[in-house]
Amino acid sequence: VYTLVALSFSLVMGILSILNLAIGELFMLGGFIGFTVIAANFPLPVALLAGMAAGALTAIVIGKIACEPLRDAPPITPLLSTLGFSIILQNVVTNIWGSDPLQLPSELFDDRLTLGSLNVGVMQLAVIGVTIVLVGALAWLIQSTSAGRALRAVAENREVARLLGVSVGRMMMHAFAISGALAGAAGVLVCLHYAAITPYVGVDTGLKAIAVMVIGGTANVWGALLAGPLIGIAAVLTVAYGGSQLRDFVVYGLMILILL
Repeated sequence: VYTLVALSFSLVMGILSILNLAIGELFMLGGFIGFTVIAANFPLPVALLAGMAAGALTAIVIGKIACEPLRDAPPITPLLSTLGFSIILQNVVTNIWGSDPLQLPSELFDDRLTLGSLNVGVMQLAVIGVTIVLVGALAWLIQSTSAGRALRAVAENREVARLLGVSVGRMMMHAFAISGALAGAAGVLVCLHYAAITPYVGVDTGLKAIAVMVIGGTANVWGALLAGPLIGIAAVLTVAYGGSQLRDFVVYGLMILILL
């Protein structure tokens, strides 16, 4: 999940040089949409597609209003604009679903697989499987399609790409849509994994995803892909052997170390 959200940050950062601070709230929005769909007795694939669609459409709106008009502004301007959108999204969700944590029936996710001494929840395997599929689809899109080549051209040199006939504005919206879809999918997976969701879940996950992005290389999509599991494993081992109070210290300590 850290990988998916960090890829959302890295994609926009690498192609547009914009740190979209609303991605944490896109993650949260996807979780609430997935929660609502599952609560209505629809299957996981429908919830996942709904969360991704909500994330992508909202990201396009953010791109159109908060970033595209500010393409040539100093980097701090679109950053503050996306921060404003993140606050708006959090308040919209709070007004629709309320501020209290929402809980799904735990029996929905009780299925487990036992292989010898290993006992794994089916939902845990679903999270890993969906993440692998989405990352593979992103790799194929970036490396093997004309849209992916255009995105890489804009990331390399925006002005030269424009001279060669690439629509920079359209590529901006593509980047925002893909990043929103990834964040929305991650939100659905976390909601279903914990069978619960709260309007404030995006803040902590978004900050950790920024740490993952920094550790992997700020605009490096493949670095984020490697750093996500690394941070996840480091956090889990820290909780297991040192206590939960040290988890954030390890995650952000690694980020500071990389920056230094």
